[in-house]
Amino acid sequence: MTGVDIVYDKIHFRHDPKWSGRLGPAEGGGLLLCVACVVEMIDSDDIASVRKSFALSGISGVLKFSPGALRELLRQDHRVPLHFTTSLLGMLHTVEDPATLEKVDQVLVQLLLELQSELSHHFVLDEIHKQFSDQLSLKTFLPTFNFLGNLVEAVPNVAQSLVTQYVPLLEHLCSALLYPDEALKASVLYVWLKLFGAAGGSAAQSLPTAIRDRVCILLLQTLAKASSPQLINNCVGLLWLLVQLGDAVSVLMNSPGDQIVCHENQDSQTNNSQTLSQNQEQQSPEQCPLPLILKKLLMSGDETLQATSARCIASVLVHSLSQCSAPFIKADVPEFLFDRLAGSSSEVLLWSAYSCLLLLTEDPLFFSQCHSVYGIESLVRSLKEALKLTNLEVPKQGLLLLTEILERQPPSERLFPSGSGFVAVSEAVLGGVSSSCLLVATQAASAAAALFRLNHQSRPVQYGKIEGLIEAITNRFSELPPLSPAHHRNSRSLKRSHRSSQASRSGGFLLRALVCFQAACRLAEECASEPVLKENTFTAPSKDSHAHDSLESLCQCLLRCCDSVWIPTIIRMCEHAPNAKILQYFYSILSSQFTLLPSLMPVFAIKLASSGFYRLPLEHKGLLCVGNRHPHLNTSCSGFLHKLSMCLLSQQDAASSSCQSDVEEVENLLLYNLPSLCCRPSDWPSLLRESPGIQLSEYKGQRATQYCLVIMLHLALQQGDRLLPDQTVFSSVVCLLHSVQAQGICVLPRSVLRSALYLLATTQDKSPNLDRAPLNCISKALSSCQSFSSLYIHHPALLHFICRYPDLAEKFGALVLELWLTKKVQQSDAEQTKPEMPGDGEKRESRADERQDQQPDTETVELLALIEKFPAVILTLLDMLCTREAPLAGRALGVLEVLPCGIRDYEADLCESLRPALLQALQRHSVENMGHGLGQGQEHSSQAVKSLPLVLKLLCVMQASDPPSSSSYSKMDGVHFKLLYHVSNIAGRLKSTDTGSLLPALSYLYCCLSLSPAHCTDRAVSVLLSNSGLMEQLQTVLSSSSAPSLSPSTCPPSALLCCSHLLLSSLITLQHVHSAQVQKSISWSLDTAVQRLLVQKTNTDNLLLVSYLRLLQALLDADLASAVVCLSTGPGLVGPRPLGTEDGSLYPLGSRGAQCLSTALSGLLLQKQELLLRATVNCLSSLLGFLQRKSPTTAKYVVCQPWSRFLLYCLLSSGESCRLHPAIHRLITTLLQHGSTAVSWEPDLLQVMEAVERRGVKELSEEATQTLRLLLEQILSSALQPPLTEEHMQRVRGVMESLSLQTPAQSRSPSNVLRVGDVSICLSDFTVKAG
Repeated sequence: MTGVDIVYDKIHFRHDPKWSGRLGPAEGGGLLLCVACVVEMIDSDDIASVRKSFALSGISGVLKFSPGALRELLRQDHRVPLHFTTSLLGMLHTVEDPATLEKVDQVLVQLLLELQSELSHHFVLDEIHKQFSDQLSLKTFLPTFNFLGNLVEAVPNVAQSLVTQYVPLLEHLCSALLYPDEALKASVLYVWLKLFGAAGGSAAQSLPTAIRDRVCILLLQTLAKASSPQLINNCVGLLWLLVQLGDAVSVLMNSPGDQIVCHENQDSQTNNSQTLSQNQEQQSPEQCPLPLILKKLLMSGDETLQATSARCIASVLVHSLSQCSAPFIKADVPEFLFDRLAGSSSEVLLWSAYSCLLLLTEDPLFFSQCHSVYGIESLVRSLKEALKLTNLEVPKQGLLLLTEILERQPPSERLFPSGSGFVAVSEAVLGGVSSSCLLVATQAASAAAALFRLNHQSRPVQYGKIEGLIEAITNRFSELPPLSPAHHRNSRSLKRSHRSSQASRSGGFLLRALVCFQAACRLAEECASEPVLKENTFTAPSKDSHAHDSLESLCQCLLRCCDSVWIPTIIRMCEHAPNAKILQYFYSILSSQFTLLPSLMPVFAIKLASSGFYRLPLEHKGLLCVGNRHPHLNTSCSGFLHKLSMCLLSQQDAASSSCQSDVEEVENLLLYNLPSLCCRPSDWPSLLRESPGIQLSEYKGQRATQYCLVIMLHLALQQGDRLLPDQTVFSSVVCLLHSVQAQGICVLPRSVLRSALYLLATTQDKSPNLDRAPLNCISKALSSCQSFSSLYIHHPALLHFICRYPDLAEKFGALVLELWLTKKVQQSDAEQTKPEMPGDGEKRESRADERQDQQPDTETVELLALIEKFPAVILTLLDMLCTREAPLAGRALGVLEVLPCGIRDYEADLCESLRPALLQALQRHSVENMGHGLGQGQEHSSQAVKSLPLVLKLLCVMQASDPPSSSSYSKMDGVHFKLLYHVSNIAGRLKSTDTGSLLPALSYLYCCLSLSPAHCTDRAVSVLLSNSGLMEQLQTVLSSSSAPSLSPSTCPPSALLCCSHLLLSSLITLQHVHSAQVQKSISWSLDTAVQRLLVQKTNTDNLLLVSYLRLLQALLDADLASAVVCLSTGPGLVGPRPLGTEDGSLYPLGSRGAQCLSTALSGLLLQKQELLLRATVNCLSSLLGFLQRKSPTTAKYVVCQPWSRFLLYCLLSSGESCRLHPAIHRLITTLLQHGSTAVSWEPDLLQVMEAVERRGVKELSEEATQTLRLLLEQILSSALQPPLTEEHMQRVRGVMESLSLQTPAQSRSPSNVLRVGDVSICLSDFTVKAG
């Protein structure tokens, strides 16, 4: 051989050139090959093995890189390739060098592939069979078996020929497995392995049954004793192929274990194997060797063998689970599978073990032998590792196994007796829920649902872990892609398919999540029914998070997640394509909430109903449950509607007088009729208008269904969910009432009648008024109820409906108003007793401020609107005021009090219509109490006496609201004068301790005098001054307040004393004006009054101080010499007797008293309270006027005191509002008029001028404009020190000119009376005096 040419020079010369050829490009020469040289070298025993191996390598290269070249050479004589093949087959028996044997094997396979001849294949098989027949030693067949295996793998047709035409050869192959050499067995198994795997297993299907069964038994024999890795691997590989064949599985599982032994004698083994194959019968599971063999493989340290073993077990179980599972379970195979899970992170092994265990769990024996209890810890540990793998199918399969175990585990055998075990499994499931793969999360949700069974809960129950799982599942909702409706039809099919797949996965997760949530709700209900679980008794006392690991916390979590996430998610995802299964669980979950947290359900129910959760389940029932479709969804929807309705009704019944029978009646109506109600709300009107026949059952039938519809329409509408248009509802209810009465049913169920009344009332505004016939029908229906209060629903529409029709108002108007007022107070009481939440204190203060602002509440506003629409309601309220018991009469008064203020457009008419009714009440009071001497202490139970304070209060309120333009102030006659007369008489006869009546009476008399025009007050003042009882009453009140022996508790209230002062001041003023005759004078201590103003002002109410100042002002204007009041003085005012000239001229005030009063007034000015400031300035002006008239020197002394300078400084330094205040202007004007030196241009007058110029005269009120004008005129006429410059005077004139050109802005005239508590103050008495 030269170079790389495949020729042997020593013998090549004698070979015919036709057997030689140059392979490769012609111009390049290429490789020279001589087939004859190669064949002769192979046949010769003298050629070295190395040279033969080299020649074979060359042939292999040619076959590999020059396909077809060698075939052309060999085709010259068909005997040559056969001879060459025979020589190579012979080398498989004679050559011992492994490398050379490998070359022979390789060239043989390549040669047969090159020849592409069936004849060659059969020739090879015949030669091998011939070698077996020649009884050659089996040990030399090892290379032949390896070649045969490689040939079957390379040429699939050979496998088919083997199983169909060479059965004897296959029998030899079976017999070879009985040879004790494991290497030989491995090579034989290699042939069988390739044979069963050839052509996708099609060759195995053609294999004779006897041969296949014999192979199965021999394989078990071999595998039972195998020790070498190669043999074991080949055995396991063949076993894997066999267990995929159903018939082979039967043979493997039914092979008796006592006959699988290894014999030394080949013939006996052959006969034994034949006997086994011919006498297979069913054996008991305990004798089956396959589970033990596979368990042995599981115990090996090779993960590949472990995984293959698990796969084989799974394959066997798949073929015949019912027959094959028991032997594996009794062989403790599950135990070893669980052990493999605990110590492996191999994807293949984990998947295989999961799949195998998953099949074994279908046999109850798996659980009865406690394999699940043994392996749960290993499974949980492996799940945590599996979730870290990139192949997410592995954790999905593991979670599926966990789910099956949790679902099938018998309740009597607990998997998690301690909290640590439950914590571990919950953490594993939580990891699955949080997986990036939605399919894994879906399976984890299924596992969580199974975990939430009561028998899986540890002691103590791990509520916190359950809550964590629920929150984790809930958090995944934000990642869910929306379900794709048919609005992407123009997209490509691939995108549509991808989107559909996403929607399918999303829907799958949502469904499993709902099942999980329902399981959690069911678990919470079960735990709540068991005190030990509810209290979680075994929780450690020192556990800080006990409050967050409680049943209540779990229930709150369920409600919170349901409210904030689950409800909007389900609604969004089922909006376009409702899914019956999803909705079934959804409504079941909503129903569960009503059991878990009953205290929060009223709010939750209102939120649901107001969000359309009446219409939604009804629409779903009508869409998906018609014709008995989806009965479970129907049951779920009906149950939810029943619980929602009963929760809403319980809130109504808690505030109404409905009895328990009404609640049971409604519950039965809903319970029996909701399941059969499977039509949409749009179909309800036709149902309501039908006239069914006689109904045999009280709660079943078409009439009962109509009642059910009315109740649901009521409850839905009450929460703002209008299931039908108002007009449709109104007409349908009227038809129903008419149908019921036409059928002769006089009395409707009370709950149905209440709902019908509510529907009529709330839908009347958008419906035509009722005719006579339907109105009589409604009236008859309402009259049929023994207690109208049981029909009452606190809604303004009911008021308007009853008052709209005179017939109904006559029968039920007073009742409905009484109930409205009663419910109003109940709600107010409930608000006061309700526990305060953070921030309620501020709300309470805010409500108090609103009451001070006299803002009426909502109920009162509704009554005002009712009165404006139906004025006859006023008379009903007045009747309540005068004839009903005190609580109800007081509520009626509360409405009538705000009535004049609440309806501004009708003030005059309202007051005119109210006064005659009030006059009648006063006259009735006078008649009933004539001669009884109310002032003598007798107590009467007459309702007129009880209502007197309320009537008088209403008179005061009307007086405060009567506009200045009212004709009642233009003349003191008619009803107005009669009211004055009766009130004065009543006030004179009252006991002085009857403050409730006396206070409004005196307040009313005072306002009458102050508000009446001057030409009308002579009669009024004469009537009052001639009333000795009234004068004595005033004397009693005034004396009680100044008596030093009386305790504070016996002194009259400051409000009563204030009214007495104000009334007395008006009497003094008007008596002085009209010189009216006085029959009885009132004694009053001037000394006490001055001392109170001087030293007791800090302990005296501001309003009382104002009344003192008003009385002093009136007395000073009358020069302290009024016939109405007899003043008493003391040494503190006038000094010792005999009186000096100055004290005598100022008597009974005296010079010292004048100085004390001046000092007291100065101190009151510094308080700067609006009403007190005005009263003080007016009183000071009257004091200085009195002093100027009686003793000018004293007046000069008073105004020139240094205190006046300090007073001005303090007032003018208080801000711009004080500098522009009319009272401050009047104070400065008064000081200048009396020559005070305390006032100077700078800084006093200059500050006022600058403030006016900054603000602008256009912004000043009319009163401020008048007082400012008087001040400027006084400045120009006064001799100031230092004198004004021409510039200053010009500045003053400029402002005066602006004032003369300015027309005061027209503002809304305020009321003439200010109500401060129960005291009425006429603002005209406190207008700043102009001079």
